Amino acid sequence: MTKNPSGMTCVEGGFFNMGSNGDEVWRSDGEGPVRQVKLNSFFIDVLAVTNRQFKAFVQDTGHVTEAERFGWSFVFVGFLRDKRRASASGISHPQSTWWHAVRNSCWKRPTGSGSSIRKILDHPVVHVSWNDARAYALWSGKRLLTEAEWEFAARGGLDGKLYPWGDELTPEGRHQCNIWQGRFPDANTKADGFFGTAPADAFPPNHFGLYNMVGNVWEWCSDWWATKFHADSVDRNPSGPPAGHEKVIRGGSYLCHHSYCNRYRNSARTKNTPDSSTGNIGFRCGMDA
Repeated sequence: MTKNPSGMTCVEGGFFNMGSNGDEVWRSDGEGPVRQVKLNSFFIDVLAVTNRQFKAFVQDTGHVTEAERFGWSFVFVGFLRDKRRASASGISHPQSTWWHAVRNSCWKRPTGSGSSIRKILDHPVVHVSWNDARAYALWSGKRLLTEAEWEFAARGGLDGKLYPWGDELTPEGRHQCNIWQGRFPDANTKADGFFGTAPADAFPPNHFGLYNMVGNVWEWCSDWWATKFHADSVDRNPSGPPAGHEKVIRGGSYLCHHSYCNRYRNSARTKNTPDSSTGNIGFRCGMDA
């Protein structure tokens, strides 16, 4: 029997039903149709890559993230006091007024100058682009997960379910993930215990032993984004279109709310350009088994 690499678990390959046709889907995102996919076995990180792990990578390689090179990254407005808002770069997000482009915000300064990760080393790293995530994966001897692998793993063997734990968001009143509670974007009750990111091992794992596959932070996948490509593509170890302009992200984040973005579901998907970074996008790695 092959021993699992440190911090990873083996997901045994097989067939699964990918996507969803339910009323909850974002049809413009190409969540459907449901199609049967077969995957080889693969290893996956039990946790999203943490600040501590990313710090070790930077110290070993001298890697400079794209946010650091650009000099700014997008930060949720609720984290910024008036003084910090005034230091925003002036670049506005084209669709979301709750994002501010803050100077000097990056993985080690999540809300800009004066902030640090000293007390959140066990939280997922954020403000990392797809290119940064890929660089970390190569350094660690791993790779980014395909979108199909990510969804197979998130489902944890529960076919057709909305969430990694089943169909009910809060079974018996217990919170299972870190998403926005209250009225978005100006009133978070923190009923799930968190305002921003949570520790990477917060909340119960799914049946594969994986933590926070939905909520907390979005996770980069290796695939280029498309909304119709999968309808005619291969059904064995699919890896997405051969080229594109945006990369797939999966799982939702602490900013997801049913009023505008109920993408904290197994089949939900969206995208971002590979050089983009925000305070709610991270990643985890995989490896061939």
